Amino acid sequence: MKILQTIAGFGLHSGGTTSCTYDLLEAMNRSDATTDLLTPDIAPGVNDVLAGKGEEWVKAVPYDCRTPYAYSANFHHFLHKHKYDLYHTNGMWLDANHVTCAYARRHGKPYVITPHGMLYPQALAISPTRKKWMRRLLFDRDLSKAACIHATCRQEAEHIRALGIKTPIAVIANPIRIPATLEEAIAASALEREKVSAIGYLGRLHPRKHVDRIIKAFAQSADNEHRLIIMGKGTAEYEQELKDLAKSLHKEEQIIFEGFVSGDEKLRKLASLRALIVASDFENFGMIVGEALLCQTPVICTKTAPWQDLEVYKCGHWVDNDVETLSDHIYNILRLPLSRIDTMGRNGRDLIEYDYNPDIIAQRMIRLYHWLLGQGDKPEFVLESI
Repeated sequence: MKILQTIAGFGLHSGGTTSCTYDLLEAMNRSDATTDLLTPDIAPGVNDVLAGKGEEWVKAVPYDCRTPYAYSANFHHFLHKHKYDLYHTNGMWLDANHVTCAYARRHGKPYVITPHGMLYPQALAISPTRKKWMRRLLFDRDLSKAACIHATCRQEAEHIRALGIKTPIAVIANPIRIPATLEEAIAASALEREKVSAIGYLGRLHPRKHVDRIIKAFAQSADNEHRLIIMGKGTAEYEQELKDLAKSLHKEEQIIFEGFVSGDEKLRKLASLRALIVASDFENFGMIVGEALLCQTPVICTKTAPWQDLEVYKCGHWVDNDVETLSDHIYNILRLPLSRIDTMGRNGRDLIEYDYNPDIIAQRMIRLYHWLLGQGDKPEFVLESI
């Protein structure tokens, strides 16, 4: 079984799509499923690097993307030169995605599409005219002719079905890697959690992430000793808007902008919090929720992300996305005894280790591939209709 996954960008700073794709393929390549990943290299002059550790299975072609559609002759050339049994593209709307599907169809090979949330109504509402025409010209056919579409949660599958797409859908969660330095990071942060009662946000600073809403909710619920740690980067203009908002609410001394964090520093920062707050317009999966739970940090997440398990496993709260509701929950979690925070944290760690372990997720994807290649039974997580 020879598999090729493709993605339009694999930079370390690209966010959740890159990290979950890497974690899945790293686990698959440790098992019995050799899977390559085709991607354009980082564009010259861009302050980024390819994700991973230089693995042989990452096939990065020289960057030559042109037009907003990111057409790459090098990408096309690789597809023509190398043969695979099954193709799997990550994302939508770009040449890398469409040409993967078109090439597979032309050669009679099955292919899978992982939209990574790009078919949510909120995502389709961004540049709607362009996406409407892209669907008509290219992507409706790609979706309808796919052997399977991979959704990371039931909610995403329902949105895909609502578009009239009848292709089988496999619901397989994103994997969440367990870093080798996790225990060290948690131990190193224990004292910080005791000393400073802080909540945090981690992710891209963008209006749809509603960091402004988190700031307002914190301002309504925090005493002088409490802190809000904001980790992430955005445009200089938007970052300044958020800082101005903190100042207008007289909380500039309590709201700390850390900038971009990664690696062990990210683990330590997450593990030092009493809770992570997520208040986006929508999240297809919300990788950072799982990463925080892995660090034994409870999460307050709005119902715009599919994390009902926060309530089921008693490791956080799944709440409405408004300032008053967020403020109420922030008020409570800042004042909970640390023993309660620790119990919620251990519950969250158990949830991630049992349900989102990369090796478990990789085996589900391998079972899907075997079925699509006629080498196994249809997995129970494949939905023929909803």
